[in-house]
Amino acid sequence: MPKVTMIPATINPLTHLPSVAARKRRVAGYARVSTDSDEQFTSYEAQVDYYTKFIQSKPEWEFVKVYTDEGISGTNTKRREGFKEMITDALDGQIDLIVTKSVSRFARNTVDSLVTIRKLKENGVECYFEKEGIYTFDGKGELLITIMSSLAQEESRSISENITWGQRKSFSDGKVHLPYKRFLGYEKGEDGRPAVVESEARVVKLIYGLFLEGKTQAGICKYLEELGIPSPGGKQTWSKTTITSILQNEKYKGDALLQKKFTVDFLEKKMKPNEGEVPQYYVTGSHPAIIEPDEWEQVQAEFARRKTLGKAYSGKSVLSAKLVCEDCGAFFGPKVWHSTDQYRRTIWQCNGKFANEERCHTPVVDNETIQRLFIKAYNLMMQDRVQIIKQCEAWRARLMDFGTLDADIERQLEETQVVAELVKAAVKENASTAQSQEAYLKKYEALTERYEKAAAELERLQSLRTARSQQDKKMALYIRTLKKQQEVMHDWNDTIWTVMIEKAIVHKDGQITFVFQNGTEIKVGA
Repeated sequence: MPKVTMIPATINPLTHLPSVAARKRRVAGYARVSTDSDEQFTSYEAQVDYYTKFIQSKPEWEFVKVYTDEGISGTNTKRREGFKEMITDALDGQIDLIVTKSVSRFARNTVDSLVTIRKLKENGVECYFEKEGIYTFDGKGELLITIMSSLAQEESRSISENITWGQRKSFSDGKVHLPYKRFLGYEKGEDGRPAVVESEARVVKLIYGLFLEGKTQAGICKYLEELGIPSPGGKQTWSKTTITSILQNEKYKGDALLQKKFTVDFLEKKMKPNEGEVPQYYVTGSHPAIIEPDEWEQVQAEFARRKTLGKAYSGKSVLSAKLVCEDCGAFFGPKVWHSTDQYRRTIWQCNGKFANEERCHTPVVDNETIQRLFIKAYNLMMQDRVQIIKQCEAWRARLMDFGTLDADIERQLEETQVVAELVKAAVKENASTAQSQEAYLKKYEALTERYEKAAAELERLQSLRTARSQQDKKMALYIRTLKKQQEVMHDWNDTIWTVMIEKAIVHKDGQITFVFQNGTEIKVGA
């Protein structure tokens, strides 16, 4: 039976938007009353008169009009013709700022309100809620939107309401469905589960092997095209995007991450990548693997390394961006000597050797020397393999001791939740009770500052926990790799170099210190 693990939705930390500079702005008012009684009609007319004079009294504002809805419930926006006309005009570029009495007057339904505010913000239109003293473009407005997002989610029947019950059940049961016509390596089996297509699986294994041997996605594309191997779509040309997708898809190691995308209900009304908004399901062993799990993890680690290097990784050689100069710290790059005669050979030289007046004193090294010294360092390291594994396991135990860190995270999470509730209570009280706006704003700003500090600390602690977990994952992979490797190496192997070595430091005397993925350093020379 496959193992299904639910990955719960996460709360994104508060983000901030810059304040909008004051300028001549086209401003509209919005007034609404909920009944058609004479008393309310008078209030309705008073609102129109008030906002007309209020907007016209501001020299930096240009009056557009006051949009109105009379006798309409604020529960939703479907029958609010004045409201809809205002939003249309705003999105057409006729309005820069909308002024209204309060959040509750704008829309009592938080989903409608949130959708509208964000749609306006995306189009450069700001809202000002007079009673709360909130502009939606400033920090307080962003906090308000954060709170409204929370409320909107609470009002939703479920975070998976946009997919059918059958689809949700399929996710939780760990059932995997693939677009077989364009998914290299698998076909739909008799039992409905993915089954391996051996001829295509060989191509997948080739792609993974080429990547660990140092080739880039572009290099792999060229290699496959030269062999005449068609792409998953049946084309003679391959794209880097296709190669990247194959190399990063967990389904090739027999697992499946379900609900990578979801249909956004109250925000965008479209599909978007799932970044923690709704639960995901990770199914381990859901179908036969084409790539060994450890090899898949090694590819992901190499992806991460190359990403940090950026353009420094050329893909011309498996040695690229791993040879480091002792003098200046720059990478060594390949140079061709005697390119036009029988003595042609490739050597490696510090890329910064001639960058400064004071040249580096590290010598050039050739492929044969690097390979020979690596084999020597590898064999020396493997003599202490048992002890190295014990040290790695002890390090893992320290890394994964999350007791204190988890307690700190829990405290900060509780702090953010408490402050969010205090903010909601303050907004609600101010909307329903007459009080000093100066005192209210002072209180609101203090709560906002407190929330921001708590959210920042929470993000720092969560990032620290993630980093330690990633280090542990890397160390666990190295231990498994170390256990599988041959005790004595006789011949050079590109893949072993890629998965075992973090960097190799070239010294002035020609010796090389090989730094293995666990931090072990072995210095060898001729």
